[in-house]
Amino acid sequence: MLYSFLTSLVETFSFLNVFKYITFRIGLSVVTSLIIIFLIGNPLINYFAKKQITGPIRQDGPIDHIIKKSGTPTMGGLMILIGIIVSTLLWADLKNIYIWIVLFVCTSLGLLGFLDDYLKIKLKNSYGINAKLKFFGQFMISLIAIITLVYFTDHETISNLYFPFFKNLILNMGLFFIPFGIFVIIGSSNAVNLTDGLDGLATVPVMLVALSFSLICYLVGNTIFSNYLQIQYVPNVGELSVFCGSIVGSCLGFLWYNAPPAKIFMGDTGSLSLGGSIASVAIIVKHEIVLAIVGGLFVLETASVIIQVVSFKLTGKRVFKMAPIHHHFEKKGWAESTVVIRFWIISIILALIGLATLKLR
Repeated sequence: MLYSFLTSLVETFSFLNVFKYITFRIGLSVVTSLIIIFLIGNPLINYFAKKQITGPIRQDGPIDHIIKKSGTPTMGGLMILIGIIVSTLLWADLKNIYIWIVLFVCTSLGLLGFLDDYLKIKLKNSYGINAKLKFFGQFMISLIAIITLVYFTDHETISNLYFPFFKNLILNMGLFFIPFGIFVIIGSSNAVNLTDGLDGLATVPVMLVALSFSLICYLVGNTIFSNYLQIQYVPNVGELSVFCGSIVGSCLGFLWYNAPPAKIFMGDTGSLSLGGSIASVAIIVKHEIVLAIVGGLFVLETASVIIQVVSFKLTGKRVFKMAPIHHHFEKKGWAESTVVIRFWIISIILALIGLATLKLR
């Protein structure tokens, strides 16, 4: 929007040529989304608190957890969505189909999460949308995104799966790429949702994943860097760096209010949209497995829930004191801030490992 307008004036004002550089617009995207969050943060939190827009707290958790979290506004993902959408529309090239695909996933899953949060608040329980209906919504959003990607892209390697650390290990999934892509988007959105259980716990890992993929998008979309690193070149995906930058800025701004003790929770409105967004970016740039590494904390949280459920159904015994695993450590006596900071450290390490795969092959 603003990018197109400014670049159209380059012949008249040569200094505006700087807006053609993706790196410059990444910075603008981060700063813009950050400022937006700071501008709307307090008014939105005050409004939600006044209207008692608070989500239900799990009653099987630690007692102090229940006491501290009760009465905290939720649906803070709205401010994240506003920051991402406005910043992306301002600074990204809107002629790029990839931008519209990720914006569709982000917005649609955000609306689905908003409906889920709304029903939880209205019904005063932690169930929200019927689980089958919620999954169907995620499935349809993911299906539309993947079909659009396949239909509008002329890149012949779109159905390939590339394995990190191995230069020539490539699996062509053919039509199986469609269910695979759907699985990645749904899995990622739910994984972030499961992780969002403590103040700031999901916000920083999402920010780290977005920051990592901002770099990956830039490198994959650049012929010189992709050839040097011997990674698959995907035309026009560099523009997704701007979208990732908007996620970084929005999450950074949201962390100001979500840091312990949180003034607001992102709710499903934020977690579903953020998880789906980073997944759609990973699919487009052909780094799905790297997403599982960089976002390894989300994989760990999801695996803990699966293990807990399977173990209880098969043996009647629980492996963890409580799942997802961050609650397990709370039950063991770890302070919430200790759990959050240590999980952040794990996320930083995993992000570095994921980025190392770009060179180690």
